[in-house]
Amino acid sequence: MNDIHPLEDARKRDAEDPLNGFRGRFHIPQHNGQDSIYFTGNSLGCMPKEAKRYIEEELEDWASLGVEGHFESRRPWVKYHEFFSESLGRIVGAHPHEVVAMGSLTANLHLLMASFYRPEGSRTKILCEAKAFPSDRYALESQLKIHGLDPKKDLIIIRPREGEHLLRTEDILEAIEANGDRIATVLMGGVNYYSGQLLDMKTITDAGHKAGAIVGFDLAHAAGNVPLYLHDWGVDFAAWCSYKYMNSSPGGVSGIYVHERHCQDRELVQMAGWWGHDKESRFLMDDEFIPILTAERFQQSNAPVMTMAVHRAALDLFDEAGMEALRAKSLQLTAYLEQLILSVAKETEGVDFEIITPSEAEQRGCQLSILSHGVGKALFDALTEKGVIADWREPNVIRVAPVPLYNSYEDCWRFGDALKRSLQELAS
Repeated sequence: MNDIHPLEDARKRDAEDPLNGFRGRFHIPQHNGQDSIYFTGNSLGCMPKEAKRYIEEELEDWASLGVEGHFESRRPWVKYHEFFSESLGRIVGAHPHEVVAMGSLTANLHLLMASFYRPEGSRTKILCEAKAFPSDRYALESQLKIHGLDPKKDLIIIRPREGEHLLRTEDILEAIEANGDRIATVLMGGVNYYSGQLLDMKTITDAGHKAGAIVGFDLAHAAGNVPLYLHDWGVDFAAWCSYKYMNSSPGGVSGIYVHERHCQDRELVQMAGWWGHDKESRFLMDDEFIPILTAERFQQSNAPVMTMAVHRAALDLFDEAGMEALRAKSLQLTAYLEQLILSVAKETEGVDFEIITPSEAEQRGCQLSILSHGVGKALFDALTEKGVIADWREPNVIRVAPVPLYNSYEDCWRFGDALKRSLQELAS
């Protein structure tokens, strides 16, 4: 792109990258006969090449075994969800019995809120962040309405300060303290989908608990992206999707975490389904629900095996790479991309854009959100024409995410080059 950031340097970094070989184990979408610059793993991850084999094996077992596949297939369907507990526990920092692959994200949030949002007396409010993912906001407002409450009065929304794009931890803590005896549940996104900001989940959890509230997180943009220690932080509950950073197919199976103190509470109020029933007596088909005393108790139905097959193929790669190594590369890769973007901004006359994602590594994952003033959607379209697959969010943010499992330093260099050429074209 220039003498300061030569292409040879990017290729040297890739050659020295211990995780470089993982890229070849994914299908990278193509543009004009070559790999695209795929920076939208924060929306849908690339397809693991092994996914096809995993699905084909399940199809073969279904064809040859029929219903007996529940017990006789290579990975027996009746306990398919159990094959994920160890892997998911490592990714979100939980004990295997505190996690389960199940359902879809918003449906799971509703199931969890049924247990963990229990308004009583003056303690009726839910605290969340402004610019939460719309589905979260819809879910929270509907939960309030189900309980006969008014979202305009009972939803506490934490906003960035005037002229700022990010939430300040002290403002979140101040809001919790100020409303402490009125907050029933705190539910926030661990990483904000719009800005890419990583919240201090431990500090928020401690403050929420001190105020007497239950604390949960939507980890759609955090799971598989940033280090998580949900059990040690004492988080009450969390949910995530698997199709972003965990590369587990469009709309793939979601997952939940529930702290063991709740899992083992026999009196916990919950939305029950038969797959959450005690395994030893499940097929007796009794009327009384006896919960499994793990996160599995929240399951409603038996496993969606085909989408779970892709999830298993993807998690095998996480097991092999390890979250520690992935985070180390992510920090370096994102910092390199940030340098390139800022270099382009400095070199190009008339440029008016900024990165609104925190510059501090401990406050972000791999996503960088570029706020473009003036050029907006035209810049995004120009990048798309050059083989960049990124993500546009209204009103004027381009989200790019160099995912460490399959993105490269050369991808970052190519993005910087495409950004510079696009800006020059728009200025001419």
